Amino acid sequence: MAKHEYTVRNRMTHWQKSYPHWVSVVSIICVVILWELICRAGVVSSLFLPAPSRIVAALLTLIADGEIGVSLAASMYRILAGFAVGSLIGLAVGLVTGTSALADKIGSPIVNALYPIPKIALLPLFILWLGIGELSKVTIIALGVFFPVAMNTYSGVKNVDALLIKVAVSFNAGWWKTMKSVVLPNALPMIFAGLRLAAGTSLLLLVAAEMIAAQVGIGALILHYGDLMITDRLMAGVIVLSLLGLIFNLLLQWLEKKAVPWKN
Repeated sequence: MAKHEYTVRNRMTHWQKSYPHWVSVVSIICVVILWELICRAGVVSSLFLPAPSRIVAALLTLIADGEIGVSLAASMYRILAGFAVGSLIGLAVGLVTGTSALADKIGSPIVNALYPIPKIALLPLFILWLGIGELSKVTIIALGVFFPVAMNTYSGVKNVDALLIKVAVSFNAGWWKTMKSVVLPNALPMIFAGLRLAAGTSLLLLVAAEMIAAQVGIGALILHYGDLMITDRLMAGVIVLSLLGLIFNLLLQWLEKKAVPWKN
């Protein structure tokens, strides 16, 4: 029996073991150094994979020329507007369908039927309806954000312990009081999971929309230098997108820690 407990404890230690943050930083640095050495050794042509040093130099040139600034400003407007609209509507739909049996019967089949459609495939239709300007791009991003937020909010609300709701109702708590004090706090982890998924989706749709129907933006910049086969500037655009996604993820993690302190 003692041997079994010792084995279980060792296995739990393995699963629960944590490492300092510098381990992640060191691993990234090692990958970058290896990448630089491979490129400098001529194992891979710089046309196909430029060295990190060349990418950084190209990025600094694009920053100095103001090209990155203009492209980033256009992309930030589109992604922030689309993310805000899509997440707010998704949150509202998820809460309503999760708390109302009638709304669930009406709304859930529609959401489940539309979710599998590739959202970028609808961009030509949105351009036809809304024009080639900003509205069509913001709408396609908002649509992509809507579904993960709505579905995760719905799941979070449905997974709230019914006993907690009964306790609130037994103390004569109204609908808004129950939502504020019981439903939302318990659903927040799932809601933030949906927001993180939506952030990744919004970046994908942003790039796709800008490559198809934009003259300015990070996606348009990447496509432009890809057509010219200037891969160091292409990769500089990809790095900017990667940093943008990282910042979004860190911001959402920070907001989740503030909103759901008991989870950490």
